[in-house]
Amino acid sequence: MTKVLGVLGGMGPAATVAFLARVQTLTPAQGDADHIRVVMDMNPQVPDRNTRPGEAEAELAAMATRLKAAGAEVLAMPCNTAHAQKAGIMAAGLPFIDMIAETVAAAKAHDAGAIGILATPGGEALYRAALGAEGLRAVVLGGEDRDAFMACIYAVKRGDVRPERRAEMRRLAETLNAAGADAVIAGCTEVPLLLDASDVPVPLVDSAEVLARACVEVCRA
Repeated sequence: MTKVLGVLGGMGPAATVAFLARVQTLTPAQGDADHIRVVMDMNPQVPDRNTRPGEAEAELAAMATRLKAAGAEVLAMPCNTAHAQKAGIMAAGLPFIDMIAETVAAAKAHDAGAIGILATPGGEALYRAALGAEGLRAVVLGGEDRDAFMACIYAVKRGDVRPERRAEMRRLAETLNAAGADAVIAGCTEVPLLLDASDVPVPLVDSAEVLARACVEVCRA
């Protein structure tokens, strides 16, 4: 028997749908019954995690409680930035798969001393702290490049994944590599909607794929 996965989604919707597709793809299955049962709260109305963290945490806590009542036995959230509010989620009393911790562990496995971060300011802060705790150096974007990154993320949320956006995200990843990054973390779940591993000259650690794989392992354990 597999555990029921509860997903706190909607931050943003396209990234959540892509994450669920990854869970399905990564699950070894011969038929429908071999897949993981998932209950999800697709809630795009979660308050902004950067500017309204207290309100966001209260809403995430309510989502976790609803998912528990719906039968979830394990919780996951395909939004890096919102992990700053994970205390509210964990208050529901269910195991929570920490996307930041899982992704840092995956990045560390590449034996890279310097890790580039493609993430929102909130997500970047979480990754810098987690990488530092592992003795790894974080390489981050600055100035206009940071603004360009956020413009790409908001474009994805509008459904804009045109080649120009993909080229810009590829440029930003290459900028981190040129600044010394031996690997790059896709630390925002919109990033893989614009960037493939083949676009980056160093290993790309996709936080959405890392989380999906961890969900499959935990729920099938």
